[in-house]
Amino acid sequence: MAGLYLHIPFCKQACHYCDFHFSTNSEHRSDLISSIVKELSLQKDYLKGERLETIYFGGGTPSLLTTAEMETLLQAVHSNYPTITSPEITVEANPDDLTSEKLVALKQLGVNRLSIGIQSFDDAVLKFLNRAHDSYEAVRCVDDARVAGFNNISVDLIYAIPGQNQNTWEKNMRQALLLLPEHLSSYSLTIEEKTVFGKRQKKGTLHAVEEDLAAILFERLMDITQQAGYEQYEISNFCKPGFYSRHNSSYWKQKKYLGIGPSAHSYDGPSRQFNVSNNALYSKAIEQDNIPFEREVLTQENKINEYIFTTLRTVWGCDLEKVKLEFGVDLYRINQAYLGDLQEKGMAVMENQTLKLTRSGKLLADRIASDLFIDGKADS
Repeated sequence: MAGLYLHIPFCKQACHYCDFHFSTNSEHRSDLISSIVKELSLQKDYLKGERLETIYFGGGTPSLLTTAEMETLLQAVHSNYPTITSPEITVEANPDDLTSEKLVALKQLGVNRLSIGIQSFDDAVLKFLNRAHDSYEAVRCVDDARVAGFNNISVDLIYAIPGQNQNTWEKNMRQALLLLPEHLSSYSLTIEEKTVFGKRQKKGTLHAVEEDLAAILFERLMDITQQAGYEQYEISNFCKPGFYSRHNSSYWKQKKYLGIGPSAHSYDGPSRQFNVSNNALYSKAIEQDNIPFEREVLTQENKINEYIFTTLRTVWGCDLEKVKLEFGVDLYRINQAYLGDLQEKGMAVMENQTLKLTRSGKLLADRIASDLFIDGKADS
C-alpha cells in the first residue's frame, strides 16, 4: 500500500516563519488545479498499481479550495489510482477557512481527517506569527468540525516562540487539550533564512529562544500530553490510542508515496524525486505533458542513514537486525561502545535488536542519529 500527497500552493498571507512553497497570488489557481489533475494522470504508473492507503492535501493552504475544486481533485485521484476500502483522507486547514458549510462539504466529499493549523491560542502571538485567524476562530472551528461529524482531528501547535515562557506554553497546551483532539502535532519554531523571521534575525531584531528553554518546553509537552492520555509515537506527534497519522507514519516506515503539484516530493524505494518549486514553470511543463522534476537515486549509505534518522524518532525504533539483513551493515558491531554508553546514560534501550530512545534521548534525537550515520563506512 502507498500514499498520495497533493501540494496546494496557495495561502491568504505569508506566515512569518514558513518556508514551504506557496503563493499569495491566486490569479492562476484554476489553471494550476487543472495542471494537478493532469499530473495525476501522467503519474498514474509511478506507484505500479499499489493501492492508496492515504490521500493527503497539504500546502500551502488546501482549505482555501472551493468544494468544486476539491471534488475535481478527488475525482481525478479515484479515477487514476486504486484505493483501499477506507483510505485516510486528510486536509490541512486554517481555522479561518473552516466555516460550517465548508466542513459539511468536506465530510460529504469523503474527507475523514482534518489537520488544523492553530499554532497558538494567544492572539498577540498569532499576530506576531502573521496568522490570519484569532483564538476564537481556533476554538470555534474544532467545535463546528465535531458538529459536521469529524472524529479524527489533529491540531498543530508551535513552541519556542520568542517571548514565550513555560507558563504561556502550558496554557496553550491545556487549551488545545480541552478541545479533545485525537492527534496533536507540535514543533519547535525553526527560524529559516529566507522567511520574515530569518531576515529579522539577520538584522538582529529577532532572537531565537535559547536551547535550554526550548528543551524545557519540549519536556513539558511530553509531560502534559502523557498525563492527558496521548502517546508520543514520533518526536513531534502525539495521539490518542488508534489515531496515528497513517499518512505521516508511512513516511517514517519507508512506504512508497507519490507527490503531486509544485514542490511535491515522491519516493519509490530506489529513488526520490522533487517537482519544481515554481507554479508557472510547473504548469507550463505539465501542459506539454512533461513532469518537471529532479530525481535522486539513493545510495546504500543514503538509505541506511535515512532509515536511522526517521525510525529513531518513532515509538517503533530503529531495527538494527533489519539494517543488517537488508544492507549487510552491522550497526550494532560498528557502534557497540556508543550504544552501550547511550543505554548506560539512560538515553536509549535495546529491545530485540531494536534501538529505541528514552525520554532523555528524545531531547538529542538528531544528534544521536547523526552519530550513528555510516558516513561511507563499509561493513559486512
